Amino acid sequence: MHLIKLNATDSTNSYLRALSTEKVLEDYTIVTASHQTKGRGQLGAIWDSEKDKNLICSVFKRHVELPIEKHFFISIVVSLSIVRALQKFQIPRLHIKWPNDILSEQKKICGILIENVIKQNAMEGSIIGIGLNINQTSFIELPNAASLRMLMGNVYNELEILEGIVNELRVHFNRLNLGEYVTLKAEYENLLFRKNKPSTFKHIDGHLFPGYIQGVNDSGLLQVLLEDDLIKAFDLKELKLLY
Repeated sequence: MHLIKLNATDSTNSYLRALSTEKVLEDYTIVTASHQTKGRGQLGAIWDSEKDKNLICSVFKRHVELPIEKHFFISIVVSLSIVRALQKFQIPRLHIKWPNDILSEQKKICGILIENVIKQNAMEGSIIGIGLNINQTSFIELPNAASLRMLMGNVYNELEILEGIVNELRVHFNRLNLGEYVTLKAEYENLLFRKNKPSTFKHIDGHLFPGYIQGVNDSGLLQVLLEDDLIKAFDLKELKLLY
């Protein structure tokens, strides 16, 4: 892997995207930052991280013959890779909160932001932003957040964890290239937070409704079993899973 270490940047995803316009990037080019001033999450959310305490990075992954309609499998692969890497550090009770937040003990420890590069109606690559809470010990305004140190009581080496994640990315993207769509999706669904458990959702129009998470379809829409035994698919913008 080609590693670029920055002291600070506005966003590692933005830095890597700008770099990709200047030159052809090597597969698994990685940008890390000790601090980022304008970190971004899903749907424009801000990702705030204490300096020198967490893993803030973006990875460029080149795609070969991945159909555009299979784009959600990138999210599946990245989520699985992070979970598998953290399992090797004995991080407990890991789940994926749809679409790709990583939880441990029902606390958010990792956020993922994937920005795909599409040229001439084909998937050329992805910029994979990862924010993993490692050694930070306080999240005052984020009661549902935690770090590996808070969960385990250990101080971790960010680079060691990054290497573990990249190794798993290589394994799982290779599986994707081999067309293991069914097994990858099954593994992802088995890790979904609150799957097959009674849950409460908040719709974009404000109303609350009960349901059971069943899984996702190939486009990444969340499939929820409703009261009338109807399974309905929802987009990320349509609903929020309440704790």
